[in-house]
Amino acid sequence: MDFASAAPSVVKSIRQRDLLNTWLRLYAREQIAPAVWEYQPARLEEELSDLIYYTVDASTPVPRLTIQSENTRISRAYGHTGKGVLLDDYLGPRIAPYVMPIYYECVARGLPVYSVADVDDIYGRIVAYERLLLPFQAGGKVCHVIASVKTFCEDGGFEIKNLMRGNDALPRPKLRVVIDHDLFHRAPGRIAAADVVEFADQPDPGLPTEIIELN
Repeated sequence: MDFASAAPSVVKSIRQRDLLNTWLRLYAREQIAPAVWEYQPARLEEELSDLIYYTVDASTPVPRLTIQSENTRISRAYGHTGKGVLLDDYLGPRIAPYVMPIYYECVARGLPVYSVADVDDIYGRIVAYERLLLPFQAGGKVCHVIASVKTFCEDGGFEIKNLMRGNDALPRPKLRVVIDHDLFHRAPGRIAAADVVEFADQPDPGLPTEIIELN
């Protein structure tokens, strides 16, 4: 499975961008994925129904991800909750080949991975399934992944119940990217430390300018 390279701006959902920006602020300190206990984005409670937490066992040739969340909105899309179940077993043999490589890439790279796939609800309406994966490490190894999943239908309402299992149509991948450049977040309207600002009383190019470095 091929993954393109992308900047954080590839993420469409405002809520997912907020989640990613919090991760980027932590990543920027040492250019490495943060620990999961450090991750406390704003309005986290509002997002919990769309978040899935996983533990990662990287001691095997292929990483094993175990679901740690239950009663999420997305569990309705799969028809049942999966807490304590290996992700590939939860997905089943039909869907796992389309989904698991996205998680493996996130674990292997230690970087966010974003994907979009089209799926059909039980009435045949096309639903965009947007998945943002955020890795978290301890001791230099990715040991947790948090997934944020958003669903969107251009036609308006759709049926989320059994969305991933309600018909024979498989997910149709539209986008798969690793977010691997421009890995920083600067709050709008602020001047970062060490930026240089020049002041001049008049626009006359013959006048000297005063340079002030903000630290």
